[in-house]
Amino acid sequence: MDLVPPVVVYVTLGLGAALENIVPAVPADTFVALGGLLSTLGDLDVRWIFVATWSLNTASAVLMYRVGWIHGRPFFERGWGQRVLKPHQMDRMVRFYDRWGTWAIFLTRFLPALRAVVPIFAGVTQQRPLFVVAPIASASAIWYGALIWIGVATGHNLDTLRAVLSRTSGILAAVAAVVFFFAARWWWRTRWTADE
Repeated sequence: MDLVPPVVVYVTLGLGAALENIVPAVPADTFVALGGLLSTLGDLDVRWIFVATWSLNTASAVLMYRVGWIHGRPFFERGWGQRVLKPHQMDRMVRFYDRWGTWAIFLTRFLPALRAVVPIFAGVTQQRPLFVVAPIASASAIWYGALIWIGVATGHNLDTLRAVLSRTSGILAAVAAVVFFFAARWWWRTRWTADE
């Protein structure tokens, strides 16, 4: 551990956490919890691990929100994108975000895969920045603080950390699958009629 300067480790963990919002298959949770564990092995400070992982993950989520804001609507209004989301479905999604967006964004920041998708659609529906950034930042702070604590609590035992993360990820993935099921069901039911 002494061979790698702490700043390089902080940046690497932060970039790993940030990547999840761009490539949802990359689990930010692993980078964050691993950072907590690594802090027990050497000169790393858990506060800097938190700052690096939380700030870069939040920044990449906000970046994807901005991409959705700029490019989302045009994508879904023509060509292939129009086949994915019909105009009346877009209108319903805008109404959903207007009513429940802040809470939906906050709660999905705890769920794998969905945490990366929801900010994009908040941008597509052009939600106000404060109502997107605040729940992203606060939920990520809570979740990453908990993950770092788990990493520290498992101490030097990588197998224990792996088991705790596996169990936690399994539960959260199941919840995410249920949410995804209902979202897919809504998409299918509203696909052909604007009245449903």
